[in-house]
Order: sequence, then C-alpha cells, then structure tokens
Amino acid sequence: MAKIRPRERAAIIQSLRAGVTPRVGLEHIQVGRVNEVKAMIEELERVCQGGSCFKIVVGDFGAGKSFFLQLVRYLALEKGLVVVNADLGPDRRLQSSGGGQALSLYQELMRNMATRAHPEGNAMIPVVEKFITTQINEAEVTGASVSSVIKKKLQSLSELVDGYDFAEVIAKYYQGYEEGNDELKQAAVRYLRGEYHTKTEARKDLGVRSIVTDSSVYDHLKLMARFVCQAGYNGLLVNLDEVVNLYKLSSPRARAANYEQILRILNDCLQGSAEHIGFMFGGTNDFLRDTRKGLYSYEALHSRLSENTFAQIANVVDYHGPVLQLENLSPEELFVLLCNIRNVFANGDKDKYLLPDEALAAFLRHCSQNIGEAYFRTPRNTIKAFVDLLSVLEQNPEIKWQSLIDSVQVAKETDPSLVTMPQGNSAESKADDDELSTFSL
Repeated sequence: MAKIRPRERAAIIQSLRAGVTPRVGLEHIQVGRVNEVKAMIEELERVCQGGSCFKIVVGDFGAGKSFFLQLVRYLALEKGLVVVNADLGPDRRLQSSGGGQALSLYQELMRNMATRAHPEGNAMIPVVEKFITTQINEAEVTGASVSSVIKKKLQSLSELVDGYDFAEVIAKYYQGYEEGNDELKQAAVRYLRGEYHTKTEARKDLGVRSIVTDSSVYDHLKLMARFVCQAGYNGLLVNLDEVVNLYKLSSPRARAANYEQILRILNDCLQGSAEHIGFMFGGTNDFLRDTRKGLYSYEALHSRLSENTFAQIANVVDYHGPVLQLENLSPEELFVLLCNIRNVFANGDKDKYLLPDEALAAFLRHCSQNIGEAYFRTPRNTIKAFVDLLSVLEQNPEIKWQSLIDSVQVAKETDPSLVTMPQGNSAESKADDDELSTFSL
C-alpha cells in the first residue's frame, strides 16, 4: 500500500465526513471508472499536443460526477496542465448581460488556478513569474534584452481578442518585477484575475484600454490558455461543475444565452479553432436531455450532443463523444471504496485497520437490508456514516464494532430520528450525494 501523508489523510477524512470531494489524495480512494479515465487521458494528451477537448459529464444523483471531475483535474495537473475550476451558481454563469455573473465566474476560476506545484489554487502569480523567469533565462542565453524577449514571446497573443492589452499587462508585471514596484505587479495581477470593473481605472494603472467583462470571459480563457503554454505548461483545463444551475434559470432568454455560449465553446473545440484548452462540464441527465429546458431544448446543441445510435444498437458505450455518461455505483465498487477509506484511516498500515473485512460486509449488509439499492445509488450518507463509525472506533478502541451496528439497528426501530446511517434518496440531499460516488485511474 502507498504511504499516506498525514496532511492527505486529514484532508480526505474531513472532506468525506462533510460529504464533499477531497481535493488531495484522490489516488488513495480510487475505484472503478477505468474506461472513462482512459478516454479522458487521451483527451488530455490531445490538449497537451495543441488540440482541445470538450466533455459534458452527466449521470444520476450519486453517479460521481463531481468526484470524476476532481480526478480529471488531478490527472491534468500530473500531465503539466494548468487547471481552473469553479461551481456554477445563481451568481456565476457562462454568459450574462452586464449583470456581472459571467465575470464572477471568471474571477472564481482565476482564484482557483492550480498547477502541479500549487495544486490547491492561487497559482496566478507563480504562473506569471515562471513566465518571467523563463524569459530572463532566454535573454541571458541570446544576449537580448529581457523586454524584447518578452515582447517577441507575447506577439502571438495579439492575434486574439484583447491580446494586445493582455501582453501589455504581462510586460507591466515584468516592469514592476524589475523595479521592485509591488503596486504595479499587484495591478497586473488584478487585471489577469478580472478584478478591474472600469476601463478608466485599468488605463490609469496599466495603460490598457480593455478589461475582462461579461462578454469577453471565453476570449480571456483562450488568452490564458496560450499564455500558460508560453510559460512552460502544456495547456489549460477549465473544470465547471454544477452546470445544472443553468438548467434552473427561470428566464428562457438567460438559458438560451448560456446555451449559445456552450455551443460556441463546443464548435471551437470540435472544429479545431481552440488550442491547448479543454472544457469539462458536470451536470445531471435532466440538464442535458430535457427537451423543454435542458441542452436538448437548443436544437443546435441537441444535434451535436445526441447519443451515438450505433453504440446504442450494439449496447456499448462510446467514450469518445462529447457526452460522457457515468453509470451508478455498484455494491462491489462501494465495498472496495470502504476498504480504501479504512486504509486511509490506518495510514496505509494493514496492522492498524480499525475494522476487519467481516465488519465491512456487515455494514453493507445492514445498508442493503434497511435501505435497498439506494445505499449504492446515492452513497454520500453511506460513506459519511462509515467514516463516522471509523472515527468513533479510532477514539474509543475498547468499543466493539458489532455493538455499534446493532445499536444503530435498535435506534432505527425505536426512533428513526436517532439514526445516522443512510436514509435513502431524499430530494434534500440529492445534489450533495453526487459528490461521493467513486472513480479510478
């Protein structure tokens, strides 16, 4: 078993107890999803080679969409990509008409920028300084001035929308870097993060005439993808979860505008117009297939995202289409996941396991008998209960696991409100249940 670092162990346990996806240590609890991951590795390699990818990951509540997106994020970082991720919500959309929702999404993406050296986010400054350092080294080799090397390197950005101003901001950052002017450096970072709200303020601080706005978010993501490549990375992956919030928009016009933006991204990726950039969207089946409010309600998207008819006829899965359907978790996979969680608690030491295999089987048998198939279809509460069980045993080694499971059963019969074990598939917890399904390398 691989050694588990204390920091990873704490992060995994805390995340699982809270019902959310861990950001680190994913490799320690992986299981299943072999074909899906192989397909995504191919997509990421295409991005590294200068191409693009577009994937909408859909599935029932509990199928593991959020977990899968985090796994792809981990794989992308290992392949030398820069990853930006965010959850969509009422105040974060792909497109908005001056309301600031699209700009808010861009700001969240930039705050969560991650690299292999900075996997937890806030990697904007390290990425920019890596670019600067690379150009300084090149200038020393060629004998040219650093400013001229940077200007030549960023010349290709002028081909893109707002590219000239983007290049000017990077040059201003170097100027601040060279002069020790922290205010100028901070102003450049503010621009890159989309934190300027007026062009007047940006012109005063940086001498540029454009800023990131609701209408230019996608253009600036493409700019950022080209820039991170020039900084020595292999491309940019944009991870967007909870895209179902677009489906929930009450305004048909607002939904259509956001679906048009998805169509624009899809066309660029599939036609080869986008370079070194990938997009991952996580949503529910209704978000995709509802012909009244989902993506299928937009005819251009319906035709592009419809399922492969021949794959359906042959009863197989096409993993290379723009839509990746995640199947529900099987009981066998859930058992392996519980084994992995037990191993995390023991820091990878078999001699320190808090529960034997017999206890895991008894735990799942209890879930199956009292809840039925929902215990693996929506596993969040099941996993949370298992982590709680291990936590009690860790703190109280004198307690026998048999008595805890038996006590839960008695409590359920006498007072259902006392039960902390899984309670099935309530509408209230559906959105969070998706977090804790399972995956694999």
